[in-house]
Amino acid sequence: MANKRLNGKPNGCPTILVVDDEKVVRMAVRRAVESEGCTVSEASGGEEALDLLGESPFDIVLLDIKMPGMGGVETLKRIRSDHARTAVVMITGYPSVETAIECMKLGAVDYLVKPFRVDDLESTLERAWKRLEEGEEAPGREDEGAGIHSIVGRGPAMQKVFTTIRRAAPSDSTVLITGESGTGKELVARAIHDLSPRKDNEFVPVDCSALVESLLESELFGHVKGSFTGAYQTKHGLFELANHGTFFFDEIPNLSQNIQAKLLRVIQEREFMKVGSQKRIKLDIRIIASSNRDLQEAIKGGTFREDLFYRLSVVPIRLPPLRERLEDIPPLVEHFIQKHNRKSVRHVQGASKAALDMLAAYHWPGNVRELEHTIERILILEDGDTILPEHLPAFITQRQGELQIFSEEGTTLEDLERRYIQFVLRRTKGKRQEAARILGINRKTLTHKINKYGLRTQF
Repeated sequence: MANKRLNGKPNGCPTILVVDDEKVVRMAVRRAVESEGCTVSEASGGEEALDLLGESPFDIVLLDIKMPGMGGVETLKRIRSDHARTAVVMITGYPSVETAIECMKLGAVDYLVKPFRVDDLESTLERAWKRLEEGEEAPGREDEGAGIHSIVGRGPAMQKVFTTIRRAAPSDSTVLITGESGTGKELVARAIHDLSPRKDNEFVPVDCSALVESLLESELFGHVKGSFTGAYQTKHGLFELANHGTFFFDEIPNLSQNIQAKLLRVIQEREFMKVGSQKRIKLDIRIIASSNRDLQEAIKGGTFREDLFYRLSVVPIRLPPLRERLEDIPPLVEHFIQKHNRKSVRHVQGASKAALDMLAAYHWPGNVRELEHTIERILILEDGDTILPEHLPAFITQRQGELQIFSEEGTTLEDLERRYIQFVLRRTKGKRQEAARILGINRKTLTHKINKYGLRTQF
């Protein structure tokens, strides 16, 4: 694979089992992915596949629907029952696309249409591998300590988010989720879908920053045979896959103006046309979008349509960064310990108070995702049944020296206020609006105090 997309993950390349009675298909998959170092095994039927899965686990199974003996649907049901942590991608001929969609309702994560190109195979495997790497749970599953659908939060900021999720879920209104990278925007979108009347239909996420612009329109809308060079057959787009379900545009500011205009029409008219077709297709979907950027600034800069913004933000949800919800760090740590204990042979019981205090003192630029990766790393590299301060990575422990400014004796309350405001400004890199929010004061008051104490605001 020229793009090297699969083995760019922290845990290496997935193990893949391709199940198809056609040897040429099995060989094509093997040639495409083995060059990256991925392990590929083959099975010519469902029963052989289940035997191989019983001997050793696989990350991803590419499963043909029509096979002699045990067919793909029955094999899928057995895999979902006995090997729930294995991602299944269905392989189908064009006339069986509807069956493939039904298989996704039974637990498959995606499907490929024969004959498929290497690029199609790469992108499909990449999506399945990404879902495994992010540790997605089955829809509706809740772990102990999770506030709602595996989203952990006990503080007031997240309780407000949970209330909005529950109120928005029963409707078909568009939702715009904003927040920094790593705050859990896709988890919120999935929670809304899983609590909605559409929960038994597809939730289709699209990472707008990952798709090549030249292919995005075809991916979304599909195309008819001969509509452009390389369009060897009619292709169903992601909108058709999401019909009667939920479509999630992750990081929507990355869409071009051209696609923004077409998306606006989809929202307004509830219909679309395949690339190269004049036939309108009716669409019944709910649209949820997310952004880690300020869309108002994007509108001012001319890169995002104002009319699309208002169409999307009927129900706005702001996810606070982790530094604004420090009270959630202990339950998040507990949640991630339990989650990664299940994935490994470790049985860590928890974290010490000293370790939790040090975790709470860190500024977490990568938010909840960074915290999870930190816990996962500790469970892999460190010994013991309790996470202690000495187990924490250096980038966290080295920050503790900054906190000594608050423990010196002989300081006045005014000194402490000055130092703390400077500390918060440093953490927010001089962003006054964000610093004022953390301090619990308005921006005007913060500006007054900055001038009063002669504080630095550029970092």
